[in-house]
Amino acid sequence: MLKEVERWLSTRSWSMSDRPLHKIMAAKRATGQTVSVVLPALNEEETVGDIVAIIRHDLMRQVPLVDEIVVVDSGSTDRTSQVAAAAGARVVHRDAILPRLPAVPGKGEVLWRSLLVTSGDIVCFIDADLKEFSSDFVSGIVGPLLTDPGVDLVKAMYDRPLGSAAGQGGRVTELMARPLLNMHWPQLAGFVQPLGGEYAARRSLLEQLPFPVGYGVELGMLVDALHLVGLDALSQVDVGVRKHRHQDGAALGRMSAAIYRTAQLRLARGHLIRPVLTQFERGREGFEPRTYSVDLEERPPMVDVEEYVERKAA
Repeated sequence: MLKEVERWLSTRSWSMSDRPLHKIMAAKRATGQTVSVVLPALNEEETVGDIVAIIRHDLMRQVPLVDEIVVVDSGSTDRTSQVAAAAGARVVHRDAILPRLPAVPGKGEVLWRSLLVTSGDIVCFIDADLKEFSSDFVSGIVGPLLTDPGVDLVKAMYDRPLGSAAGQGGRVTELMARPLLNMHWPQLAGFVQPLGGEYAARRSLLEQLPFPVGYGVELGMLVDALHLVGLDALSQVDVGVRKHRHQDGAALGRMSAAIYRTAQLRLARGHLIRPVLTQFERGREGFEPRTYSVDLEERPPMVDVEEYVERKAA
């Protein structure tokens, strides 16, 4: 490990106990910064309501840390929107944001568009499939941004159990993302959960970043933020344990392909020769190929979008 990373781990990796909630609130009052929480959601009716309700109770009613909760529904066919709204979130459909630009499927697309329908100086992203959710996820990663003006992005780090096996979650992280980062961006080797969906950042940073539209968004954001603001502006906070719905192996393969493609573009900005991934499923007559396209698009920095610039000037 680089000496720079060893130093970073001792100065930019924290636990929740390092910043008690009363100190975070004091910093929020002193700086006047506002906080938006965004939940990208697709068919998450079983979990999204509890997450919204806990954030509203703990961080809006008991203490006014969070100023708005926005659920961006990316085309759910279940009751995700109704459940989220009933729990107290403002629900916006992905396709209603920036309608002149047709939406494409993908998590990164939803996160990018969320900047147009939120107003917080700090934007906190939380995945909508978390189980046994704690509001510490939000306060833990928002805290450093409120208390330390030198921090621009904070990732949550946590244990990820896979069934009853502790620490075996995050298979794409261990098999794809971590090797890529260690080999090509060793300054980022200290991130425990580089692909985790729980992180917070200053709007002033997010609006300057391109957003891969799919699963590569987290890796792309880390790499681009490193080049834009430097390692010391990035940090991580231990928030305990993360439990969520796990994907099957085929889905993980598609995620890995998108992440590799995101890394490839950042390494060379070169031509992706064959932007598809073929996987195999056993059918009646043996193994049958299933070919999926790999996300090709990236959305430009939001400061280059006319509607966003006009909204900021209004």
